[in-house]
Amino acid sequence: MQGGLIVALADEAIAHAMMSQLAPDEGLTTVELKSNFLAGVTNGELIATATVFKKGQSLIIGDCLVTDDKEKNICRVSATFLLLKEK
Repeated sequence: MQGGLIVALADEAIAHAMMSQLAPDEGLTTVELKSNFLAGVTNGELIATATVFKKGQSLIIGDCLVTDDKEKNICRVSATFLLLKEK
């Protein structure tokens, strides 16, 4: 599988984890993304498990571990998002 697809999956999973902690007037956008590919994958399902590491006043940091359907670690992603507040 192409690595960009795996990173996109992780980015989306992190964003959804973060959205669960947003106030009604807040949005977010990715400003930094770091990925570590740990193993290749050619078939099967991928599972993205994301958590919020820290939410600050203007930034929110999250992590995601992507595993295959045999629980093998495939990719680890860390992301920083900018909090967007309605004016």
